[in-house]
Amino acid sequence: MTLAELLSNEELRQHEFPVAREHVFLAHAAVCPLPRRVEAAMSAYARACTGGDQEELLPARIIPETRALAGRLLEATPEEIALVGPTSLALSAVAAGLRVESGQNVIFYQDDYPSNVYPWLALGARGVELRRVTPEVLGRIQPADVLELVDNRTALVALASCHFVAGWRLDCQAIGAALRAQGVPFCVDAIQTLGAWPTPVTAIDFLAADAHKWLLGPCGAGLFFVRREWQDRLAPTAWGWHNLRCPNYLAQEHLEFRADARRYEPGTPNLGGIVGLHAALELVLELGVDGIARELERKRGWLVPALRARGWQVLLAEAPAGSGSAIISFSRPDTDMARLHRELAGSQIITSLRADRSGRQYIRLSPHFYNTDRELERLLERL
Repeated sequence: MTLAELLSNEELRQHEFPVAREHVFLAHAAVCPLPRRVEAAMSAYARACTGGDQEELLPARIIPETRALAGRLLEATPEEIALVGPTSLALSAVAAGLRVESGQNVIFYQDDYPSNVYPWLALGARGVELRRVTPEVLGRIQPADVLELVDNRTALVALASCHFVAGWRLDCQAIGAALRAQGVPFCVDAIQTLGAWPTPVTAIDFLAADAHKWLLGPCGAGLFFVRREWQDRLAPTAWGWHNLRCPNYLAQEHLEFRADARRYEPGTPNLGGIVGLHAALELVLELGVDGIARELERKRGWLVPALRARGWQVLLAEAPAGSGSAIISFSRPDTDMARLHRELAGSQIITSLRADRSGRQYIRLSPHFYNTDRELERLLERL
């Protein structure tokens, strides 16, 4: 299946994405609906599990293939991929496992999604200096905003690949390359780009992303990338039968972790979630993330001007090429945005309601590749 085939064949589109039969779903930056093939894979596995041992009934290829598929998407090796579930859990593993000493500093953005703020705030109790990036506009972080804070006591920079309200995509390559030249590790919350935009880890040391947004997978089935050279320096923060040497299920006298990223997977994995993640990764790679990104750029390219022409104020409306995303947040001072959000939902148009620190509310649109121009026109007509 190709993107062109999907968007030109409504029967195929509704078959692959059943949500499109009744809804215009424009909230992929929140929690996505499952594609048919992801649901089918998880349902088939769940049915099989009614007949016996859930681990024994999982095809042996699924977990190693999932690591390999994730590696392809991230331009990493399977040995650098851990399947730990929620983004928050992986980011917390970095905060707890990295050897950060009192007097060192960590750089982050206070207005990122809380999952990518609280783990770093928690380091303050250990005497770590907390340095906050302060862009001039919500979410619009430039490399200089970050690098001006770095010094020889910086232990980590932790940022999001795309801001969850403003939709600004971070220049991870430029920031990561500059940090590597100074020996500073770079941690990225990639949940708002993985599956929608190329997100290579060539300049990233740690990356976390659950599957339930743009990757079109189930909740609690995410990826945790740890660069090979950091695996001996990022200590595991949980201990169990799965990440430690445990022959014949017998505890040993000494702790001996697995030699790759599986050291961050202490116990029985979320097998049903991994089955869904496997199917979601196959779908995204089949369609091609470069093509998906082009389609999302095209959608943004006409939707933002159309909103502005109707009098809506769009966050970062004039973001340059390469910095905008399919997250489009808009508002108007004379409009009750919460009421509008409810009215759109009543018309089967699903959006998100978000707010900035001042309390100003926005309708956040986040269409994916399978949304059609006609669906977006229906949104504009309803507005």
